[in-house]
Amino acid sequence: MGVSMRDVLNFDIMNEAVVHTGETELDQRDIEWISVIEIPVENFVRKHEFVLSTGIGCEDHPSIFRSFVQDIIDSGATALMIATGRYVSNIPQEVLKLAQEHDFTLIEVSWQTRFSDIIHRVIQLINEENESNRNRVEALRQALVTSVLNGCTLEELMNQLYHAIEIPVAISDDEKNIRANCDFDADVIAALNGERDIAVERLARPDLPLTEHPLYHHLNQYLVGEKTCYELTIFSNNKKQGYLLVMPKSAEELNWFTMHALEHGLTACALYFLTENAVEKTEIRLKDNFVLQLAKDDTALDAKMLSKGELLGYDLTLPYACIVGDFQLKEIETDWDDHYDQPGQSSLHSLNYYVQKEITHASQQLERKTMSSFDEGEVIIFLEIDHSGYQETVNHFLDMVERRLHDQLAHVYFAWGIGLHANGMRAFYESYQEARTALDIHTDEAGFGDRTFFEETKVNRLLMNVADNEALIDMVRETVNPLIEYDRKRQTDLIHTFMTYQKFKGNVSQTSRALNLHRQSLLYRLRNIEQLTGLTLVDADDSFMLELSVRLWLLKQFK
Repeated sequence: MGVSMRDVLNFDIMNEAVVHTGETELDQRDIEWISVIEIPVENFVRKHEFVLSTGIGCEDHPSIFRSFVQDIIDSGATALMIATGRYVSNIPQEVLKLAQEHDFTLIEVSWQTRFSDIIHRVIQLINEENESNRNRVEALRQALVTSVLNGCTLEELMNQLYHAIEIPVAISDDEKNIRANCDFDADVIAALNGERDIAVERLARPDLPLTEHPLYHHLNQYLVGEKTCYELTIFSNNKKQGYLLVMPKSAEELNWFTMHALEHGLTACALYFLTENAVEKTEIRLKDNFVLQLAKDDTALDAKMLSKGELLGYDLTLPYACIVGDFQLKEIETDWDDHYDQPGQSSLHSLNYYVQKEITHASQQLERKTMSSFDEGEVIIFLEIDHSGYQETVNHFLDMVERRLHDQLAHVYFAWGIGLHANGMRAFYESYQEARTALDIHTDEAGFGDRTFFEETKVNRLLMNVADNEALIDMVRETVNPLIEYDRKRQTDLIHTFMTYQKFKGNVSQTSRALNLHRQSLLYRLRNIEQLTGLTLVDADDSFMLELSVRLWLLKQFK
């Protein structure tokens, strides 16, 4: 798995390359990136990097050359390729000996070999491999979640994960009773449970190559005698349900694909335990219905509602912002087992579960209370806030949710509307109405995506209130229709040009840069706008008239 040095050496442009050392390890040398480096190396080379160099500065200085190669080796690079014939006529024997001693791959190519060709091919291969891994991960996620929803056993679920990552895995419940085992060492499990007299040490920080992966901070690494295993705690509905155990031969096996596969396996296990626990399913349903009632029923927030919320673990006396989200799903094709390709059965349930998981994670990280619900593809979240600077809190919260969701569900796109919780008996209902209105206004005017706060829609709400005036409707049609017809026939965008011109307060230079237009081309468009509408853009009244008409038209009130 991954791009190896053998793959790179199979390129046509590498036919004349000479592998001086490390030839027997070419299949095991993985490449994550490629770069061109000359002296000094310092910290510019990272682990698993394929380094290209001309050896400039090392000519006639074998000791400098040797030091340069030593630095490359110490950085953890995969291989070093030297272009000889210009600055270095040949690679010194002491450098070859150094590479041989470290079993390091050292390659020589002629000066005529273009680095840009090699870099292009390697990056292309890496991108193809990354895309393949992303599709494999997405296929595995769909397979695992669909299997849970179709009623598979825990053993069957672990078998799917085991065959995907080819690393021994096991799962236990919160009492540490083994529920499924796929080639996991039984003695290690017994030692972890205190049933065998084997030394067990938990490391303060797991020793992994991917420290930036979100799963890294949830891994516990144990040294059990001379063996190593990793443990992940399975949480479902804020409750510990069990443990997922994994036992790779080395930490290098926990690569990008494996870590994402484990994260999806962890989520699938959590979903399995959730479906297994009827009491928790009932509680979730009650909470979901309660939040929907708060948001969509114009019900007074009386003592009865406060008491019901308290029973469900909600404190309705706190200040909340309402966040309403819609999503769009871009389907992808996958060559995973067709038996699991049933998106209609699992996609919405899976999405809801993932979103709820990230809402819970973000609220814990920010130490904020949340209440959330899902209603036919609509996500409703009430987030605890401070009235001062609440937009920063909301943006931070959504940043955390979206960042992790993008890693797991790269083909799901969200749009958010936000309304501020107000004091009063109808606070939740009103803040939901504000959030929904903000989202709808932005979607109608600018299309799907982004975040919109209710207070940012003042102008649009004002325009909507006057949009029913028949005289105004006729005026807008009379003003905007010539521009629409011109754009349609000439494939131009005069309306967008004018709104950009207004955005920059009539500054031609700034507008032309924003539109990537030549100054004269912009002036030509502006003259066309004036001729078509009969309005003069330098006249304040005419400019206001045209902007008002365009804004009303963009709100789609007259289509």
